[in-house]
Amino acid sequence: MVHRLEPLVIRHTHRLSSPTGPVGEGAVAARQFDAALMSVGFKLSAELLERLSGLSEGTVVFTAVRTLGTVRAMVGDRVRHNAYFIDFPANVPDTFDFWMRCISEALADDATRAGTLEQLSEGVVNLLTLPSYGRYQHTYEEMLAAHDELIAAAGDRMTALHLGGAAEDELTALYLALAGSSTPLGEEALRDLAVLAGHCAHGPQPEAIPVRENRAVVNRARLEAGSGLLLDTVTDVLRLACALSDGDVTLGEPTRFRGLSRPVRRALLAGLDSVVAAAPAKLSDVAVHREAWKRLGERLHPHEYPRWPHSADVFAVARGEKEARSFDSRVEELLGRNDITGAVKLLESAPGRLFRSLDRLLRAALTQEERNAVVAVAERVAPEVAGRVVLSVREHLHNRGEETGERRVFVNRLGRAWVAEDTRPPVPPAERKRLITAFDAEIRRRLPDPGHLLIDPDVLDVALPLSGKATAAGLGVLPRGSVSPVDGELLRFFVYWKQTSRDTDYDLSALMLDAGYRTVSWLSYTHLTDVDGEHSGDITEAPDGASEFINLRLGAVRGAFIVPQVNLFSGEGFEEVAESFFGFMLREGEQKGRPFEPRTVRMKSDLRGPGRVALPLVFLRGSDGRWRAKWLHLYLKGNPSANRVEGNRVSVAMLVRGIVEREQLTVRYLTELMAGGATATTVWDGETVPEGPVTYIGLQRPDGLHPESRILTPENLRDLIPA
Repeated sequence: MVHRLEPLVIRHTHRLSSPTGPVGEGAVAARQFDAALMSVGFKLSAELLERLSGLSEGTVVFTAVRTLGTVRAMVGDRVRHNAYFIDFPANVPDTFDFWMRCISEALADDATRAGTLEQLSEGVVNLLTLPSYGRYQHTYEEMLAAHDELIAAAGDRMTALHLGGAAEDELTALYLALAGSSTPLGEEALRDLAVLAGHCAHGPQPEAIPVRENRAVVNRARLEAGSGLLLDTVTDVLRLACALSDGDVTLGEPTRFRGLSRPVRRALLAGLDSVVAAAPAKLSDVAVHREAWKRLGERLHPHEYPRWPHSADVFAVARGEKEARSFDSRVEELLGRNDITGAVKLLESAPGRLFRSLDRLLRAALTQEERNAVVAVAERVAPEVAGRVVLSVREHLHNRGEETGERRVFVNRLGRAWVAEDTRPPVPPAERKRLITAFDAEIRRRLPDPGHLLIDPDVLDVALPLSGKATAAGLGVLPRGSVSPVDGELLRFFVYWKQTSRDTDYDLSALMLDAGYRTVSWLSYTHLTDVDGEHSGDITEAPDGASEFINLRLGAVRGAFIVPQVNLFSGEGFEEVAESFFGFMLREGEQKGRPFEPRTVRMKSDLRGPGRVALPLVFLRGSDGRWRAKWLHLYLKGNPSANRVEGNRVSVAMLVRGIVEREQLTVRYLTELMAGGATATTVWDGETVPEGPVTYIGLQRPDGLHPESRILTPENLRDLIPA
């Protein structure tokens, strides 16, 4: 069981549980293991290599086999990446010439000649009817033989795996970190938490579980283990019911509730009864999810359990038989009467809601007295508001300038994005400045004493991970809005997908924009080559998986922005396919190798979102001529089918502009606040490591840090957000 869960530790922490086994001469096998890891862009830390070298050869081999499979999947090397054009990026033909060749081959084929001639007579040829279009014309092995071996370069990615503790200790530590996270987890991390919660149900538990969906996942494990439930609102019970039905614990999508056993029904009804008995006012939360409560009531049969009368009240409210006005309706009534003072007084009892309403309250306030009241209450309740909410509102106010008429970008929790004109009047500048100052002071107060602060400068422009939903699962992935350097001469995008049950065609494209966000050029299946680079060719079905690539010479790229995108042309959506992911590689000009070389992969992220057009990130050319990546993790609604870069370039440009010009709170912001309380602050030079304990914040953990150091990297950067 423990061995089955160890991949979770590797993925989330880049640590390998301390290998156990007979003492022996494992040095040779350990070096071979390290070499195999390096071929896919990973390596053993010095401490881990030393530990393995002292174990038996069989133990090292057993560890290597398990670990290599995990890291290869992390980087996208678990699958075979073929390219339509066998020599890609060499010898990619002109698009028109390629299409003419496909037509000629169809005319030479007895089975397709008549149909092709008929199409030609009508003046339009459907490329998908041509036998040589959209399907690999060579095997994976033939493609490998057509390429030279990759020559290693100093700039290749190298991700270190560090020595962890005992396997059970590592699993427990990961469980406590995920369950106790102060920010919502992403979809993959939430699934991993569910697995860990079941394994760790009888072990140590976090002191607090502030995120409600995390609590639902843990409550399911506690219920199945016979432990007490953690409930303090009626919605906690609804989320738990969703978890028991493998539904959406965020309550964003309807859950189809399953039949529940009598013991489970009793536990849920007893939990509801205790919550309402302790605080009847919490019935007001029922109306927010009225329909879900009605459907759950059909499964719980509360009328069969008269000993829990307060639980029956929940369903009476849902059915409209009992009145319990929601908190939001009371606030709206006061605002509808322009009673700002009354609304603020009511919201003071719900600090989180007050903070999320500050923009609206300040715009609605008609007098200086009302504005002063809003700010005064916000300052007073700030210590009671979750850190991520304080930071989110602080970022929001920072971006609310005095100008109106700008474009406003909306992004929902699933990453679906759209743009609209911002017609809101500005937030009063004096109150805006006063609130920002107060929030900075509150965050500074909550930050722990860092001691000696050691900072990797490359992490400073990483956006604060205020929600795991703003980051896709994968390797080298950063939160939405983060900016990271791009060092290399060749930039290569890749997409891989495998259909579930019907032919599916994803199209990788790259849109180049100038400084005014106007189209300069693009690469796609309709435009295979340009001075900027090459497209690997269109694949139109993926029963066994398919890959597409775009190769760009950064020095030749025209324009200021590169926007890679994945368009769904036909078939299954990103949430329907068996698997789909996007990434990019960086190479030096002289590096050859296969179209996909794992050690050159800088980022690989899952594509699992709504919409028909995926926008993982955008590349920006700075005034210094250097390129940087800004992370998007966005999805456009697109068309039901036949999405193409030519058709969405205007909407993509508008969205990119809105994201690029928005300023995120970054690690730089928090480290500047932390530096005020640090005994020393050092910018890491990439080599020198202090002797004593430090608080290290960086993109990768260095070797040789003191064992009592606190280490914060993208894998656990959420721990930087104060509770």
